[in-house]
Amino acid sequence: MTQQVPSTEPELAGVRNFRDVGGLPTVDGRRVKQGRLFRSGHLAHATEEDASFLSSLGLHTIFDFRNASDQKLEGPDVELPGVRNVNLPLTDPADGAEFWKMVRDGEIDQLRSILGDGKAANRMINSYRTIIRQRTTEHSQVLHALAEDSVPALMHCAAGKDRAGLSIAVTLLALGVERDAIVADYLESNATHRRYKVHRSSSSAAAYSPEVMELLSPLFDARAEYLTAAFETIEETWGGVDPYLEQALRITPELRERLRERLLD
Repeated sequence: MTQQVPSTEPELAGVRNFRDVGGLPTVDGRRVKQGRLFRSGHLAHATEEDASFLSSLGLHTIFDFRNASDQKLEGPDVELPGVRNVNLPLTDPADGAEFWKMVRDGEIDQLRSILGDGKAANRMINSYRTIIRQRTTEHSQVLHALAEDSVPALMHCAAGKDRAGLSIAVTLLALGVERDAIVADYLESNATHRRYKVHRSSSSAAAYSPEVMELLSPLFDARAEYLTAAFETIEETWGGVDPYLEQALRITPELRERLRERLLD
């Protein structure tokens, strides 16, 4: 199982995986500003106290990367007065709908067939690669918005691990954050209190047996190999971070400098 990572962030009652990305070091000796860029799981179950805390952050924009199926399952985000909410789905609602139904409803033999022998981890790796290759328009929109006016910003998906994790990673790459620091921040999603709660249709003990949870764990872990696959896709497809930013995301050197001015000390 993945190592559990301790955290000093405030623990919110109805929002999982919240944290400030501030403090991460860049390759040229700067740091991401505190209080400018946050990440979390969905805000649909935020309590009044959670909403009050989030409102105190002075957020300009919340980027919600969930699709319509996610929002139907979990509900819409709570509304924070004066905060713009931008929904940019990074996955198609139909993509994997049957798969995730199996995750919730499937018996052990079905789960073994679709998740065993490394299939679950391979699915995650392929998903990360696909998002990097196919969602360049969405990632471009996020970076342009951050460079123009949309900070402080909070990025989230359902668990705050995969789609939000990739979007945060792309943003940090554009800022010149050290690669090891990007991975370390990503892996913080493994802290026990951060992890997305696994929901299965049955509440029986068998539905959450050790074998079931072991089969499901690659889907709910943050694993360095997933993020590494995304970085490798950038290298293989565009030849490096700079051409990826310039060609795929339309980030000019001038816009990248504006981004750095807004988000770095």
